[in-house]
Amino acid sequence: MGDQTFRRHGAEGARAVSGTVARIHRDAYAERMVPGDLFSGQDAFMQRFDAYTVRPEFDMVIAYRDGEPVGQAWGWPLGRHSGDAWWLGLLEEPEPGFTREDGARTFALSEIMVGREWAGQGVGRALHDELLSARPEARAVLLVRPHNTTAYRAYTGWGWRKAGALRPNVPHAPDMDVLITPLPISPPPKLPPAVIMQKSA
Repeated sequence: MGDQTFRRHGAEGARAVSGTVARIHRDAYAERMVPGDLFSGQDAFMQRFDAYTVRPEFDMVIAYRDGEPVGQAWGWPLGRHSGDAWWLGLLEEPEPGFTREDGARTFALSEIMVGREWAGQGVGRALHDELLSARPEARAVLLVRPHNTTAYRAYTGWGWRKAGALRPNVPHAPDMDVLITPLPISPPPKLPPAVIMQKSA
């Protein structure tokens, strides 16, 4: 299986490895990309990545096997203004105050993806745990397409629950289900000595 390592990046460090980000995205979604897709295509994906990494609180983890990038996950905490934008397309508020954000309540898990060769080998769960185990917020939120049964099964198995539905405030975005999980999550399994962490800005 090879040695697995993680590298954590803030906004500046993430921008510096944008080529790796694009490579992982191509590898993860090549078979599902449709030419001219205005939401899921690589150009649109990297435009969103550039917009996300303007946020100084952006947090990303990349997984490597034997030095090769195999997956990535990222997100950011929702502040008052970014929270307003995130929740703008919520179809119905589950409970009073559900969308109230202050920068410490909610971490938005925006992306998690694994290269096709490494799918089904625990990389996605390892990325999920590595990213979220370091977060100080009270809960995490993510969006998933309702018919993406593979992802849905994984998330619910990891402790996420559906809280509503939302159309993201992004051009050409599809309707999504809103999933929530409390933080902190359980600590990830203890890694063997060969697994190390590296961190950049």
